[in-house]
Amino acid sequence: MDVLPVVIGILALGIGAQIVAKRLRVPSVLFLIVIGVLVGPEGLGFVTIDTFGDGLETVVGLSVAIIIFDGAFHLRREKLERAPKAVRRLTTIGAGIAFVGTAAAAWLFLGTDWEIALLIASLLIATGPTVITPILDVVTVREHVEAALEAEGIINDVTAAVLAIVIFEAVVVGDAPELIPTGFLQRLAAGVGIGVVVAAIVWLLLVKVRPPAGDAPQMARLTTLTGALVSFGLAESVFPETGVAAAATTGIVLGNLDLPHREEILSFNRDLTLVVLAFVFISLAALIDFDSLFGLGTGGIAVVVAVTLFIRPLLVALSATDRQFSRDERFFLSFVGPRGIIPASVATLFALQLEAAGQFEAARTLAGTVFLVIFLTVILQAGFARQIAEYLEVIPMPAIIVGGGRIGRALAMRLEKRGENVVLVDEEEEVVERLRQDGYTAVVGDGTSPDTLRDADVGRARIVVATTADDDANLLISQLARTTFDVETVVARVNDPGNVDAFETLGVRAIDVASATAWSIDNEIERPALAHWMTELGEGHDAQEITVTATGLVGSTIAELDAEIPDGVIVAVIARDGETYVPEADTALEDGDKVTFIGRDDAVREAVRRFHPHD
Repeated sequence: MDVLPVVIGILALGIGAQIVAKRLRVPSVLFLIVIGVLVGPEGLGFVTIDTFGDGLETVVGLSVAIIIFDGAFHLRREKLERAPKAVRRLTTIGAGIAFVGTAAAAWLFLGTDWEIALLIASLLIATGPTVITPILDVVTVREHVEAALEAEGIINDVTAAVLAIVIFEAVVVGDAPELIPTGFLQRLAAGVGIGVVVAAIVWLLLVKVRPPAGDAPQMARLTTLTGALVSFGLAESVFPETGVAAAATTGIVLGNLDLPHREEILSFNRDLTLVVLAFVFISLAALIDFDSLFGLGTGGIAVVVAVTLFIRPLLVALSATDRQFSRDERFFLSFVGPRGIIPASVATLFALQLEAAGQFEAARTLAGTVFLVIFLTVILQAGFARQIAEYLEVIPMPAIIVGGGRIGRALAMRLEKRGENVVLVDEEEEVVERLRQDGYTAVVGDGTSPDTLRDADVGRARIVVATTADDDANLLISQLARTTFDVETVVARVNDPGNVDAFETLGVRAIDVASATAWSIDNEIERPALAHWMTELGEGHDAQEITVTATGLVGSTIAELDAEIPDGVIVAVIARDGETYVPEADTALEDGDKVTFIGRDDAVREAVRRFHPHD
């Protein structure tokens, strides 16, 4: 069969599936794996194991390098600091529990040798960016949950790939288990070392070599892509299956450096990832041998149940122990841990080598178990991730801003830096497209239409802000939000001071543009230091308010509260019974008090999370 029509068909189906998934707000991997089965030998036979010949391994390897580089590039230090303890534990204790527990389940329920059980377990440690990224594209979770999922996927993917090849060579082929620790560390060090060196070279090229201004963004995109592929290829030439470690290291290092044209690089990486993700997922899904899956019988189902309903919840319970993780967020992490591409690609490679050595039963057990876990977790956990998140109420309530102009965009930037789930609404398609290109969630439509507000998820909104230049439109938006959708907090821009009363009658917080501007100028004249500090909010400083509830704060004094909050933040004011004042050290907090923290943005964020994990 001619390969070209197959490749074009796969890409067309894959990209089409991505578009449909975005529209339906369903992780694209669900559609991709179903399409792979339909076009594979178990379906239409459009794609078979012989379609790509010996080139499939290379194409899949390069695709995985691009995907994991993109995921690692997003893994910045400030993101990891959102949940440092959980990240450390998920990638150490959690990975260890997954390895030991899965090996025991495979040995017990499948009756396989310990060598194959350990190999299966090493492959199934990882979730991976190939499945986590599509989930987070359509399921908005709080920053610490997102950080835990992304970091676990990237780091454990590396661990799984390296550990699997070491176990295969040292135990399955070589019968020398004592070589596992040294072999693992040696390959990991090689991959990380190559990744760091390549990242340094890429950084030097981007910073020191200055192409013509018009070509600079393009050169930045191509140079970083080349770095990802070169690091992968070099590592693979030194030790097989260490390319993933090198690509991930290059991505993490570059992602945490101050690179020119960073936004263009991010956008290019994500677009390329969507293309290769479509190709590699459909291609590998087409190789699923359902005879191997069904041949596992009830033992295979028992392994899936053990991995998803016992081992995963256990490792999450022991890892996500930070107070900032709510009980429902731990449940979400427990039941959304699908396995991705790397276990599938490596299992296919090992199965072929086992078959060549005459170990047909071991090959079928290995490939069948790995693909069964991937297939069922992608369908059940990735496919229903949004429904699971909605049921557990872990999707933060959105802050809806109607009006994508300068004011709306500036406000969105500040709110997103504070971790808000922001949705912008504008009736101009060009405005919405620019917002989306800059990474904002935006909806096209007339903000005065109930249907448009529903598309923006106004039913769950924590706050609605009307920022258009038309007072009549802002009043109608406010009225819909307050009376039709019962949004508790509605804020509106008021351009004509004479219209303020109309807004306040509805219970809307009216921001009179003229008065606000005059107030800002007065502050600049009379209290410039404070004015400058206030304008820097979101640029290293922050001020946030929490409401005291009966969950541990009531009765505490300000002195006791100060002892628990981090350095760099103070309790500025307390609002109680309609009055706002600066508290004293022995002031006791009461139920319903509103406490305002001010200070460095990281310290303020930590203080808020300490006492209000969902804020």
